[in-house]
Amino acid sequence: MQKLVQFKKPKRLLTPTSGFLSGYSHSLNPYTGCAFACSFCYVRQSPVGMFRKQEWGTWIDVKQATKEQLQKEVRHLKKQGKTVTIFMSSATDPYQPLEYKEKITRTLLEALVEEPPHFLFIQTRSPLVTRDRELIAQLKEHVRVSMTVETDREDIRKVFSPEAPPIQARLKAIRQLNELGIQTQVALAPVLPFSEAFPKILANTTEGVVIDDFITGDGSNGKRTERLRIKEIYEQLGMEWWYGEGTAQMAYERMKESFTEEQLLLSKAGFSPN
Repeated sequence: MQKLVQFKKPKRLLTPTSGFLSGYSHSLNPYTGCAFACSFCYVRQSPVGMFRKQEWGTWIDVKQATKEQLQKEVRHLKKQGKTVTIFMSSATDPYQPLEYKEKITRTLLEALVEEPPHFLFIQTRSPLVTRDRELIAQLKEHVRVSMTVETDREDIRKVFSPEAPPIQARLKAIRQLNELGIQTQVALAPVLPFSEAFPKILANTTEGVVIDDFITGDGSNGKRTERLRIKEIYEQLGMEWWYGEGTAQMAYERMKESFTEEQLLLSKAGFSPN
């Protein structure tokens, strides 16, 4: 699918957080819009996704950020005595395909290595994150990489997010980050139908899993997801039982076969900087 790409100079890079991300001081989005265009993405029904009146996934704004700009913002917050905890990213994927060429996320990481925040959380579903693993490792215990792996079934991924990276590539990326001692976790967010082998596969990949569903994870108690008509996809697949308020708990019980309770977190707690 052809993407409309525009370049913009942001007035500021860090955005104060609220709601689901209230545990962080700021979010950091290197791009606006996301080429992965996942069918269930809650941003489709957020102001960011609806303002342009164009189909989500068909357009991307590249924020022409500089190291100096981000460093200045972080430094200013520190001088005010504030704790700087950053969630990257809340409304886009920092490692979507354009990042191969534009390297905006890499530039921001370089800035944060030189002017480190108190904590940085990197949320992605792209194995491209491994390109920057040496940079990320320099932040030591002040960074965590959360890799979204909603299912182990490629047939399911291709239905819900056909433009997202393959599952095996994501799992391999987590293992490569682990080798450098980088804190990682896998995010089943949202939980999609998975096989009986999935818990064991994840246990061989990571020591931490966060589980989220369409109800708690879309920021509107499931209303945004309803408007996206995701339930109809489940009905077409004959998998209605995977959709609803009990999905996260069902996944939690299955993951307990391979993980301890301390290794499993639900929804907001799993994305916390603590």
